[in-house]
Amino acid sequence: MTNNHLSLSIVAFILLLFFFLFSWSAIAETGVCSSLAVPSGYKCEEFDVKTEDGYILKMQRIPSVADQPGTPVLLQHGVLADGMVWQLNSPGEALAFVLADAGYDVWIANTRGTRWSRRHEILDPSSRAFWAWSWDELVTYDLPATVEFVYKQTGQKLHFVGHSQGTLIALAALSEGGLGEKLISAVMLSPIGFLTHMKTKLGVLAAKSFLGEIYAWLGIAEFDPAGSSVKNLMKKLCRNPTVNCYDLFSAFTGKNCCLNESTIELYLQYEPQSTSTRNMVHLAQNFRAGAPTKFDYGGGENLRRYGRLTPPPYNFSKIRGDLPLFISYGGKDSLSDVEDVRDLVNELTAGNVSLVVQYVGDFAHADFVMGTAAKSVIYDAVVDFFRRHS
Repeated sequence: MTNNHLSLSIVAFILLLFFFLFSWSAIAETGVCSSLAVPSGYKCEEFDVKTEDGYILKMQRIPSVADQPGTPVLLQHGVLADGMVWQLNSPGEALAFVLADAGYDVWIANTRGTRWSRRHEILDPSSRAFWAWSWDELVTYDLPATVEFVYKQTGQKLHFVGHSQGTLIALAALSEGGLGEKLISAVMLSPIGFLTHMKTKLGVLAAKSFLGEIYAWLGIAEFDPAGSSVKNLMKKLCRNPTVNCYDLFSAFTGKNCCLNESTIELYLQYEPQSTSTRNMVHLAQNFRAGAPTKFDYGGGENLRRYGRLTPPPYNFSKIRGDLPLFISYGGKDSLSDVEDVRDLVNELTAGNVSLVVQYVGDFAHADFVMGTAAKSVIYDAVVDFFRRHS
């Protein structure tokens, strides 16, 4: 290679490197907006929301496509996911876009520890302290911070939509007396208020074997699905002959009826996301306890934190009766089991909650956020529900 050719190669490499760094920094700054919303033809804004305990959460806003501002709707994703899940389908099928098309002002939350919410005032994600939380903290800090932010930005009460763990933290927060005065209504897709009858074999096996506690004891604070620690955990679980590790997605969620290949490819491009090991331990505790309780630190620490030896339960029957709730659940769902949802409905009914319940026999856990049939089967009903409670 001549000196001229070598010089041109170096220049080309520098330009390529500069382009890559510039492009990456732009994506890092705009996040979800630049990845999916804007390419799909929607306006999109990014905001930082700070929680009382110092976490800085990224939030996206997709305004109504109509000329006038719409009623705000907050979308809250589940565990091991982030706000991307609401946009993985086409504009005519993804809930974020369906709601914007229907005239709503869409706000998308991203829980602490996920791709766009890995910042804190003083803590670094590489530290154990950054990951010292479970879904209790999402109830106490993250969800109230995002609801309050939307409420102040818009000057309006808002509708809420949660999926999976997003429903759990909403139900818990509402049962503690929070959020209700700022919400118009709430939609729970694949609710996991109870996990007693969970049938996902990987989840049951992990919960029964106390593997999460072991990983926490070993100092593995971040539960990163792409990390070596979680991969080693999966290898251990997959040695069990009852677990089909050739289809891990279905092993976790149940057999989804309505996912297409392009959606799954997008999902694998952006998901799954990290959470804390303590959060996974807390979910396992709820399964073993047979009811949703606050995190169980052990007798002595429970006594110091809660004034009792066992963690206090969340009582969903205390949710305000005048807040309209819409629950949609599936017959093939291995995480949000039919029996558990019925137990949740019974508890809510005992509290005289205004409740609409939808059962979709063919749907499993992921169908509610990524299924191609979700728009006609569920989202249209959600929009009707919102309009009845404007």
